[in-house]
Amino acid sequence: MSQVRPAVAARRILVVGDLMIDTIVEPEGPLVRGSDRRAAIVDRPGGSGANQAAWLAHFGAAVDFVARVGAADRRREAARLRRVGVTPHLAADRRRETGRLIALIEPGGERSFLTDRAANLDLCARDFPEAVVDGAAMIHLSGYSFFAPGPRDAVVGLIARAAGRPIGVDPASAEFLREAGPDNFLAWTHGAAMLFPNEEEAAVLSGTDDPQAQGARLAAHYPLVVVKRGAAGCEAFAAKSRWRVPAPPAAAKDSTGAGDAFVAAFLVAHLAGQPIERCLAEAAAMGAKATESIGGQPENRGRRG
Repeated sequence: MSQVRPAVAARRILVVGDLMIDTIVEPEGPLVRGSDRRAAIVDRPGGSGANQAAWLAHFGAAVDFVARVGAADRRREAARLRRVGVTPHLAADRRRETGRLIALIEPGGERSFLTDRAANLDLCARDFPEAVVDGAAMIHLSGYSFFAPGPRDAVVGLIARAAGRPIGVDPASAEFLREAGPDNFLAWTHGAAMLFPNEEEAAVLSGTDDPQAQGARLAAHYPLVVVKRGAAGCEAFAAKSRWRVPAPPAAAKDSTGAGDAFVAAFLVAHLAGQPIERCLAEAAAMGAKATESIGGQPENRGRRG
């Protein structure tokens, strides 16, 4: 899937979301409260929006990415995004630093996050270049942008402005969904064409743990719902349809960014006109592959510091 697909490369995708600096921690064993534990610690580029933009470019899409970073980091982060094929539109925040995240990695690849969104909290409508919005064939939004008032106003306004074009949303965080309230999130994202929750996010938004009921309830709000279920595979729902694909085997090291690789692969296949089941299969394969290296973006593959 790393080959450029002309039909996709000719259609620009606008991604809006967080850009973060990820500090990834792999302890040698369980944490010892009040004492030491040896660990491997590396810094990697991250942020759900930035990850998805990087994976989209990796799969051959033409990508514009809008985010906000600390002023001191703007030039460096813009250059890094250009190196991976993303066209950056980064607003420089002189009040806040670039967002930071600490990911604690467990054996088997599961991770827990400590997040300081910092400059991302000041994203605003002025940060969206008018020509970039008007030139987008599709818009994809990270759910993190809905969890603070300023960014939320900006992306809700963007959904209204882009009416008639396909808009995808990745809910991003089950815990933040609980805090915000699922009904609020459904209202804020009204008008989006695609939703990409993981299993826990789908349960929070639908109010049920039953997969079939999750799909039915969420498909009443979005024309297409794609649920990432980790080792249980993935599935998609439309008003009267359901598709399921198993997860391929993977030697998982770090699941950070796996969902972002999944979403990007699905979008590229979908824009290329592939049937839904094929989109799911390609997304599942790339999501599984992404777990086999440390970090959330394709440039990290095969690197460990």
